[in-house]
Amino acid sequence: MKKIAFFDTKPYDKRFFDDINKSYGFDIKYFKTKLSLETVELSNGYDAICAFVNDEIDGNVLSHLKENGIELIAMRCAGYNNVDLKQAYGNIHVLRVPSYSPYSVAEHAVALVLALNRKTHRAFYRTRDGNFSIDGLMGFDLYGKTAGVIGTGKIGQVFIDIMKGFGMKILAYDLFPNEHYAKDAGIEYTDLHTLYKESDVISLHCPLTPETHYLIDEEAFEIMKPNALLINTGRGLLIKTTALINALKKGKIGGAGLDVYEEEADYFFEDFSSSTISDDVLARLMTFPNVLITSHQGFFTKEALGNIAETTLQNIKDFFDDKVLKNEVCYQCENNCVKPGAKRCF
Repeated sequence: MKKIAFFDTKPYDKRFFDDINKSYGFDIKYFKTKLSLETVELSNGYDAICAFVNDEIDGNVLSHLKENGIELIAMRCAGYNNVDLKQAYGNIHVLRVPSYSPYSVAEHAVALVLALNRKTHRAFYRTRDGNFSIDGLMGFDLYGKTAGVIGTGKIGQVFIDIMKGFGMKILAYDLFPNEHYAKDAGIEYTDLHTLYKESDVISLHCPLTPETHYLIDEEAFEIMKPNALLINTGRGLLIKTTALINALKKGKIGGAGLDVYEEEADYFFEDFSSSTISDDVLARLMTFPNVLITSHQGFFTKEALGNIAETTLQNIKDFFDDKVLKNEVCYQCENNCVKPGAKRCF
């Protein structure tokens, strides 16, 4: 029986994985702590580890994992920018969950749009205090407005479908445009400058790559409409937070709905309600009435968690059964590192 060490786990992880594992029979040990250089020795004696978005999997950690006999890192998420793929290549295989529920993330992005636009989060606190004034809570009709969508993968496409349902015009940008999809969906690809300039809602659904790092910076905010709503359910480093704060202070955008934050690893998924937020940038963001922050919960639906557990455990099983690793990632993948007929990247 293969032994798997799970890092950075919460009660809901254990609940879903234990249920799905009845069909797989792995020996799973759940650790609450994040994977880091300080905790990597917990992997000793296991055959594989399962990690999440905020685990630290750099070169030093990977070296220790290799010394401990770890052959596989199973990411129970789509993103893998926290893994040093170059260091891992040739040493430890990395698998991920590329798609668990595009609806969960896209619907959460829409929830942020609606709440931010109609200020329902502020109205909630007002009425709880007995204040039924609606002054200052005015929004705008989404119908007839323009939604700019950056990233047209599965999540971006679901978001587009929902926005079209509101009667919005769609402008899309992608480093690799899907013209067949655009024709079928009746949408238009454009350049970033045009998207920033014409969009009333801008939603980010692209991966974090060197090309998209700080995609939204000072220059981008200068182009945007002063009433534009910026939504990020992708990766925190897509937005330069200091630039966002300056844009909010100067009234250059209408508001921001953030499910991710560039320094979220120290805070998101944890309870700090009885302590002080020492991150001055995050604390400043939280002071704006037109900023709505959620704690990376876009994936958090029953359907998504079930799919994550199923795909993660199937990935692990495929690895140890010497089957094709269809969800493997490595730093050479863009160069077709999996040769025809091969089962894995190396």
